[in-house]
Amino acid sequence: MPDDATLTPEWSPERLAARLPALRRRSQLLADTRRFFGERGYTEVETPALVPVPGMEVHLQGFRSLFRPMLGGEEQALWLRTSPELAIKRLLVAGAGPVFEIARVWRNGEVSTRHGPEFTMLEWYRPGAGLDDLMAETEAFLRSVLPPRVSHAGIATDLTQPFERLTLAEAFRRHCNGLDILATLDDEGEGDAAALHQAARVAGYAPRDGEGWEDLFFRLLLEHIEPALGRERATFLTHWPAPQAALARRDPTDPRVALRFELFVAGIELANAFDELTDAEEQASRFARDVAERHRLYGEGWPVDEDFLAALRHGMPATAGIALGFDRLAMLAAGAESIEQVLWLGRWPYSVG
Repeated sequence: MPDDATLTPEWSPERLAARLPALRRRSQLLADTRRFFGERGYTEVETPALVPVPGMEVHLQGFRSLFRPMLGGEEQALWLRTSPELAIKRLLVAGAGPVFEIARVWRNGEVSTRHGPEFTMLEWYRPGAGLDDLMAETEAFLRSVLPPRVSHAGIATDLTQPFERLTLAEAFRRHCNGLDILATLDDEGEGDAAALHQAARVAGYAPRDGEGWEDLFFRLLLEHIEPALGRERATFLTHWPAPQAALARRDPTDPRVALRFELFVAGIELANAFDELTDAEEQASRFARDVAERHRLYGEGWPVDEDFLAALRHGMPATAGIALGFDRLAMLAAGAESIEQVLWLGRWPYSVG
């Protein structure tokens, strides 16, 4: 939570009335989104929100519930999903083809002018596509549903300009005084904390005591790289180090990096995308590490999604997929300064004051 965030009662008729123009713009954005994907042959899907496994990302916290069968039987722990990704990919295995979902998702503890614990995610997946195809389609989508020029917090982006495609390695060289982030990975693509500490010192940055590779990587990324992205023109930040592969496959030409991109517009991180990993055994190994790491860091968590792994073993087609924050998209469409302004009842019953 940012330092200036306070929890205050959110709802009042006056506050709601003041943001009706932005909310009507959000409704138009929903219609435009459905029209865009419908015209491109996508099928809109709806997947469950209450699930045994909410997602596999290590640092996301979930909302836990308890299912009590009315007719008897054992109680079962269920969670509100952090993403529809794992469920949608099971549909891809079944042959659903290109699909999209405008999904309500939940992430415990997230609150700021750009975050809410309950929010809307637009995800779409196209079998047979790669990252280049997905970047081209994402560009077309934003130009279709947003004004030609958007801004947030004093940062403007001209969407008529070709979107920048910047590898993360080049971003580190450009914005972190020449630091070679790939040189801090071993042959298997794993991060070497000592190597990154040394590279950071040479570049003029002081590592902190006990700071691991991932900790320092993200500190440099958040403090020195992300603030420089999505200015004047949108930026695709591509080819992430393998430790940040998540559900993306590695680049066959350089296994140190994963085929992943994030999109930045008007200084906002808007989307995260993968050339999807289809190797079930590699995914199972990653999930096992993620479960262990979550327990190490937070002392709790949930098991591996075995249904998803079973689907992968059945065979998922080569696919590119993307998760885009719809509320942030609505902020850009409406010129809103806070996510609060594009939510019908805000983060009821509390909000950032």
